[in-house]
Amino acid sequence: MKMFTLKALGIAFLMFACVLFGMQQANGGILKMKGYEDENFSSALAINNEQGGLEASILGSDVSSHDLQKKKEQMEEMKTFNLLSGIGKGVADGVSSLAQKGVDLVSGVINKDKDTGNQP
Repeated sequence: MKMFTLKALGIAFLMFACVLFGMQQANGGILKMKGYEDENFSSALAINNEQGGLEASILGSDVSSHDLQKKKEQMEEMKTFNLLSGIGKGVADGVSSLAQKGVDLVSGVINKDKDTGNQP
């Protein structure tokens, strides 16, 4: 049993090392395909903290909070309907109204008992 565990761990370590080596080789191949060394293209996401504010760029295009606000407004204007969201809202409303009716029923029974003077 010990030998099997050692062999399994050895194979897992070897496979992990091969994956890391393959990722390094792929990165080197991509850099060779470009034909030049440019730091702007080596990262997909870049965040800079300059001039007292954060600036982000995704795949080379700058992103600002104003862009996100415009996209949010566009999504709100489109008024898209999500089926699962609609079902979820319906279920939530149903459960909420059922719970409210249950609380009203219990409080009504308690109030009737207080009015009549019966103690449970």
